[in-house]
Amino acid sequence: MQFPVVIHKDEASVYGVTVADLPGCFSGGDTPEEALAATHEAISCHIEGLLIDDEAMPDKAPLQVHLANEDYAGGVWALVDVDVSKLSGKTVRVNITLPARVLALIDGAAKREGESRSGLLARAALNHIARQTSV
Repeated sequence: MQFPVVIHKDEASVYGVTVADLPGCFSGGDTPEEALAATHEAISCHIEGLLIDDEAMPDKAPLQVHLANEDYAGGVWALVDVDVSKLSGKTVRVNITLPARVLALIDGAAKREGESRSGLLARAALNHIARQTSV
């Protein structure tokens, strides 16, 4: 899954990175490259914490929403790719049967979201389960 991030730097500070779709997820580094590398781990740890606490993944907002946010003004945007399907436990290969139309819709959504089919299905299932248990 691709996460939009904004890189910012104030005087007398390191480069900071804010993960727009994960409130409270930040990282930093002495260079933009170090900051982005640290962001991959920050996102993984943040999502792992959500999963351990049985919390749903926040919905992704369109990039235009983030670009209009004044908190991110003057920052440089990038995408950080994290395979969320491999978080929180050992992966297990499963065989499922789906109508071809549904599979095409899933693959299209995964491509638009910048993630794998497995990642999209895992996120959708976890979000569905979280909504059902909070009712």
